[in-house]
Amino acid sequence: MRSDNTSLLLDLYELTMAAGYFERERNVRAVFDLFVRRLPKNRSFLIAAGLEEALKFLKDFSFGQEDIDFLKKKGIFKDSFLDYLKGLRFSGEVWAMPEGTVFFPGEPVIRVSAPILEAQMVESALLNIINIASLISSKAVRVVLAAKGKGVYDFSLRRTQGMSAALAAARSSYIAGCLGTSNVLAGKLYGVPTAGTMAHSFVMSFHSELESFRAYTSLFPDNSILLVDTYDYRKGIENAITAARGLEAKGHKLKGVRLDSGDLVRISRMARRLLDKAGLSYVRVFASGNLDEFKIESLLKSGAKIDSFGVGTNMGTSCDAPYLDVIYKLSRIDNSDGSIQPVMKLSQDKITYPGKKQVFRIRAKDGLYLKDIIGLEGEKIKGEPLLEKVMENGKMTIPSPSLDTIRVLAKKNIRGLRPKYKKLKVQEIYPVSLSPGLRRMIEKLKKDIALRN
Repeated sequence: MRSDNTSLLLDLYELTMAAGYFERERNVRAVFDLFVRRLPKNRSFLIAAGLEEALKFLKDFSFGQEDIDFLKKKGIFKDSFLDYLKGLRFSGEVWAMPEGTVFFPGEPVIRVSAPILEAQMVESALLNIINIASLISSKAVRVVLAAKGKGVYDFSLRRTQGMSAALAAARSSYIAGCLGTSNVLAGKLYGVPTAGTMAHSFVMSFHSELESFRAYTSLFPDNSILLVDTYDYRKGIENAITAARGLEAKGHKLKGVRLDSGDLVRISRMARRLLDKAGLSYVRVFASGNLDEFKIESLLKSGAKIDSFGVGTNMGTSCDAPYLDVIYKLSRIDNSDGSIQPVMKLSQDKITYPGKKQVFRIRAKDGLYLKDIIGLEGEKIKGEPLLEKVMENGKMTIPSPSLDTIRVLAKKNIRGLRPKYKKLKVQEIYPVSLSPGLRRMIEKLKKDIALRN
């Protein structure tokens, strides 16, 4: 067993409940839905991400001897339960929306069917994985939409909350349409294109700005983007032009200049004017510096001459909405005698939907999304079912798609949304309704619960 196992990435109460199921011989099979209860502010849709990592977690779910020894030291678990954990593997079935799918509140993004002990123990890890990945993909797509075809790059590594979050941010932002990331490890692990420029420290380490530019371009003659705001913008741009002419004399071309502070509208116009006047129309203007979707939209509306954006903290932390209200709730019990028991929660403002469900997407005649229907599995509803089987008996049933395939699916999904749902400030709510069969089940179950309690 691996000593670097992540299967203990769970809340303690999942272990204590599992011990309770084990002790009472509760061998029932359970269905859990993972979904988002409500949208963050200014969001009208979300992008599903994180499924590949979630399935890997389930596939590798096990407890090594070091894990068992740690739990034994807690002094609260019986040896019989700990012995059971030694041989435990996830054996369940998983249905999920493919990564890159547009989804809405209340819709199951992942549906887990497994022995209740197993299904309960994987709750927190699944929520953690799907939360960060879908959160950042949903933020990044807003930035990409605001850029209106201009390039967007993930520069968030240094400000994300930990290494795992930094990797998730790079992967999820690429799914959402960013062109690349500064995160080299994400490039290695996921194949995300890597991109970068230079820091002010490099410029300041030389006797002069021009000397630093010449040193950098001599090393990277075909891939240099020069940071021009260390001392004085105009002088920095003029020094970049001098460096560019030096490259041209040797048969190379300067890739771009980066603006990182100040009035980016005015300065980008100046940069474009000076570069064009010098015959360097091919040199691109790159901007960074605390950008987000609102600032990018404002810059472009104000006439900024910017070709690409490096977006860091605000996108990589989803600073205006730093978490999703993502939850994982029991919806059905399959008893050992073959009977099926739908269940639902009736807490105020936290009602859940019972049964084994599917999500159906209805399109209008123009091919754009008209509405979604949450219905029961097997219910006859005209529409595209969004959940597909991805795991059976603890083993993946389909190969993980490439990241570029997921990216294409996300682009296709976003294209299916009407423009009114893609505005940065929400004005329209996409319609999601319940099927007749699900509504009937809910009403019957409410009456049954009232009689039992």
